[in-house]
Parts: sequence; structure tokens; C-alpha cells
Amino acid sequence: MEVMEQALALDRAGHAVAHMEVGEPDLPAPPEAVEACRQALLVGETHYTDSRGLLELREGIAAHTQRRSGVVVDPDRIVVTNGTSPAMLLVFALLLEPGDEVVLAEPHYPAYPNFVRFFGGVPVSVPTCASEGWRLDPDAVRRVVTPRTRALILSSPANPTGAVQDPATAQALADLGVPIVSDEIYDGILYGDVRATPGLVLDPDAFVIDGVSKRYAMTGFRLGWAIVPDRARRALQIMLQNFFISANGFVQRAGIVVLRDCGDRVSEMCEVLAPRRERLVAGLRELGFGVPEAPAGAFYVLADARRFGADSLELAMTLLKRARVGVAPGIDFGDAAEGMLRFCFAVSDDTIRVGLERLAEILPELERTAGQRTQGSGS
Repeated sequence: MEVMEQALALDRAGHAVAHMEVGEPDLPAPPEAVEACRQALLVGETHYTDSRGLLELREGIAAHTQRRSGVVVDPDRIVVTNGTSPAMLLVFALLLEPGDEVVLAEPHYPAYPNFVRFFGGVPVSVPTCASEGWRLDPDAVRRVVTPRTRALILSSPANPTGAVQDPATAQALADLGVPIVSDEIYDGILYGDVRATPGLVLDPDAFVIDGVSKRYAMTGFRLGWAIVPDRARRALQIMLQNFFISANGFVQRAGIVVLRDCGDRVSEMCEVLAPRRERLVAGLRELGFGVPEAPAGAFYVLADARRFGADSLELAMTLLKRARVGVAPGIDFGDAAEGMLRFCFAVSDDTIRVGLERLAEILPELERTAGQRTQGSGS
């Protein structure tokens, strides 16, 4: 966020930045969603709804889930929230007491450990690596599980790596017997023949976090949901009533329409993003970044940038100030990602082209400087 804020300041000062630091598609929201909001506002749907969300939306989410996973979900197991962040907040509030542990892959979405720590929990990271496709090793997870372990976060496809856990690995993780919190916000944004395994297929009692932000380019609508086990639904409803009351009714109407009528939107987005992914990966490799494999899903490339500088935050700021290219520093995603940079390719072809051209102008100098530092520290 600090990189983005400084990048926006440069934009305002007339120094146009090639933005690849922000994780949202540059595509417009579906016109059906915009029209549904407009119509709902025109007829006065500006009041509270059922705290769990409109029944029609929860039925739509259940149908959507069944199409994707084959699992039948009772709409009463679904709670609708203002984006996925409140859904995570509610789930971890339910699961954690001070000192309880949550296991997660590293690199990881930066907010995961923050949610865990907010409730006094302890995030337990299991490092993954690019050379193994960012696979989360079930044996490594087993070794860190303790009597205080309350959840395993499974994100597939993942931010920032784009990793998709293969079916055997995903099932082995589920077989460990640790409650699964499955973050499926990027599900469907996949390339080639890759398929993700839904959390409810792995465990019918998994907690599923999902929403419309990424698949439908509706980040600003702030519409998400959680699918929870029967034992948890009443407790989450009570917390939702107290902390959030309900999601915006007119936005929920947009969700109903999108889930019902915009099924082709995700495949169309992937068709747009796939060549951008190829272009960015090829360009980064040509510039000297380490990208062993193209990401299988989501819309990020986490590239090894250590030949240009070991401190990813310092490097990201240097690229922003001197090349006017916005990227996310790897350290934001955990210690295992230090020395890396995350590039978002859900941006225009022109942004990717300009960003790569600007990087080409400055990286040779940064590589020489980084080499001199290394030699100096070794002498």
C-alpha cells in the first residue's frame, strides 16, 4: 500500500507511473452489475437486509458453488459480507483464542497473519519455493501442527505466487485433520488445463471465503461471503449482526445478477489475461528476473530480483522513483519472498510494455551496484 500511495502521488505530480503493484483487474465491472445497482437504488433498496444477506443471493451463491464444486450447499450455511476481509475477520474470530495457531504457506497474502494476530493467534508459516511450483508440502505442515493448531489456510490459486496446489497435495493437506479455511477469491482465474480443488470437495466442513472482487473485476463493490459448517453458522450470524449489520442491499442485487448471468465473464477474463501473463513472464526473464514457471492461476508473477538488490522494499521504491514502475516488494508476503518482487499482469498491454521498457533502462545499473555491494561484503 505504501508503494501504491507514493505511486499515486507521482501520478498527481505529472509523472505517470506504470502501475503493476495493485492486485485488481483493469477490466470494467460487468454492465449487468452496474445496472442492477442502479435499478435497486431507483426503487429504494437502501435499507438493511437480513444480516446473513438476501436469501436470493445466498441461493445464488449456493447454486454457483454447486456448479464449481459439485457440492450441494444449504443457503443457511452462507453469510454475505462487505468483501472477503470481513468474512475472514468473522471466521478467525470464531476459531481463535489467544495462543491458538494457524498454519499458512509462505509467501502468503499479507493480511492473513494480521487477521490471526488481531485475535491473539500465532501464524505459523511453512515456506514454499518457486522451483517446486510453490507446492505446500503436507509433511512440512504435519511437522508444525500442534494441539493448539486451529486452522490451515489453503489459497489455490494463491496471491502472490499464482500457485495452484495439485489435487493429491490438496487432499493430503485435508487429510491432516486440521480445519481448512479455503480462500477461493481467485478460483476460476486459471491458465491451460490447470484446475483447483475446491475446499468443500476436500472437506465438507471447510470454511470457504469467496466473493466477486477478482473474478468479475468488482473490487470496489465490496461483496464477499463465507460458507461455514452447520456448527458455526449461528455464531457467525450473531457476530455479523453486531459488527456489520448487513452488506449493502443494492450491491447484493448486483451479486445476484452476476452469479446468475455472467458465467462467461471469468473465461473471457482469462482469455484476456493469458497473453498478458506470457508477455510479462517472457519480458521479466529477458531482463534477468528469475521466473522458473509461469503462474498457474490468479494474475501475479512473483519474480526473483536478488541480482538487482537484496532488499525488496528498497528495490521497489527505487524502481518507482527512478523508473516510474510500481511493483509490490516481496517482503510484504513473508520472509520467504524477500528479494522478490510481485508484478500484477491484470493491467493493459501498454502498461506491461512501458513498464518493461522502463525497467530495461535502469536494471543494468542496479545489477552493477548490487554486484559491487556483494563483492564488498565478501572482502
